[in-house]
Amino acid sequence: MQIDRVTEILSPADAIFAWHERPGALERLTPPWQPVEVTSDPGPLEAGRTVALRIKVGPVALRWIARYESVSPGAGFVDIQERGPFDRWRHTHRFDALDPNRTAVSDMIDFEAPGGPLGSLAEPAIRQRIRRLLRYRHDVMAADLAWHARYASLPRQTVAITGASGLVGAALSALLTTGGHRVRPMVRRAPGPGEIAWDPKRGMNPADLEGVDAVVHLAGEAIVSGRWTAEQKRRIRDSRVAGTGTIADAIARAPNGPRVLVSASAMGIYGDRGDEILDDDAAPGQGFLPEVAGQWEAATAPAAHAGDRVAQARFGLILSPAGGLLQRMLPPFRLGIGGPLGNGSQWMSWISIDDCITGLGHLLFNPLQGAFNFGSPEPVTNRDFTRTLGRVLRRPTLFPVPKTALRLVFGELADAGILASTRMAPTRLLASDFSFRHRELEPALRHLLGRHRHA
Repeated sequence: MQIDRVTEILSPADAIFAWHERPGALERLTPPWQPVEVTSDPGPLEAGRTVALRIKVGPVALRWIARYESVSPGAGFVDIQERGPFDRWRHTHRFDALDPNRTAVSDMIDFEAPGGPLGSLAEPAIRQRIRRLLRYRHDVMAADLAWHARYASLPRQTVAITGASGLVGAALSALLTTGGHRVRPMVRRAPGPGEIAWDPKRGMNPADLEGVDAVVHLAGEAIVSGRWTAEQKRRIRDSRVAGTGTIADAIARAPNGPRVLVSASAMGIYGDRGDEILDDDAAPGQGFLPEVAGQWEAATAPAAHAGDRVAQARFGLILSPAGGLLQRMLPPFRLGIGGPLGNGSQWMSWISIDDCITGLGHLLFNPLQGAFNFGSPEPVTNRDFTRTLGRVLRRPTLFPVPKTALRLVFGELADAGILASTRMAPTRLLASDFSFRHRELEPALRHLLGRHRHA
């Protein structure tokens, strides 16, 4: 069985090969709907070198070991399954230069399904999954290379990231390292090689930030994790306010440290605002989440007062099947029992994971400061979100979740978070020449879920 895909990409062949060699390439090429963990350092593309992966298929974790062969720098390589779920797997990657700035990227996969003759029964499903995989890879590769080309003239940066193992932090790390930048995770345990120790309560040593150009601060207690108790609300507040203050203070006191802080914030600063269109200068709302978000942003002040450039990313709902809201919604929607939350009239300001991380990169590499709304220019109501997700999954959406049920399960969080209506406009991002990959919801969901009508 053989499956091919060829895409013309506006990038030199040697740049595409170099992108594949860098840390994070496998992570960027892995579809978010297919959980894959790289369990060994892939290192450079060298014949004979192996890379180990752990792939989850439902409840089963499979080990995959691939070996590189026929490596031709600037032109392509082959990876062969040494151990894994297929009886045979050979993947040929070719980068054929069409001219100095255009390349035909070809993926040719030759495989045998497991199970001998019985494996032929699974062939149509396997072919479809591989086609979805290759389309996703080519789309991400082309978009990432174009994004990196925009900043090719800038010096490579060393970026420290809190929350580097989380949904956003891991994706941002892979985006940056495939562009040749260095990422230093900031951890609250004993640091390993290249890591930086920090503690939201006890502080950190500013000297540990020496040689770091910028910090992206993403760490914080999950807001939607069950009913809010007094203790949970304290943890939510402290993790954001105290943690951000610790980072900002260390940056301010680091003599040879970072001069840029990009800190997470949230659309919760606006509260429940109905149909009101909220640009970046809209006044904060009332209640627990607006208060926390306001204090969270204010905690960056020590860095700003020291003359460092500070930008806050007010995240909308970050869409990825690998985590967050979309991951929680998928099981009932796939079973055909999904539906609107409450009456579905509340506005949902959403952003795809790819736009979220390229937006953070945009704040890193451009002279921007202040608060920025991180939401698509096309927010939707919960009712429209529900219908669109059902259409992409080809499932009915006939089972609304009543407000009373949400309030019973989530208490205060139901009205303050789940049912709150926030209609953000990313005015400052658009004015700063940021280009969204996914402005409309349906194309975003089809990309993230591998549900294109024609893979």
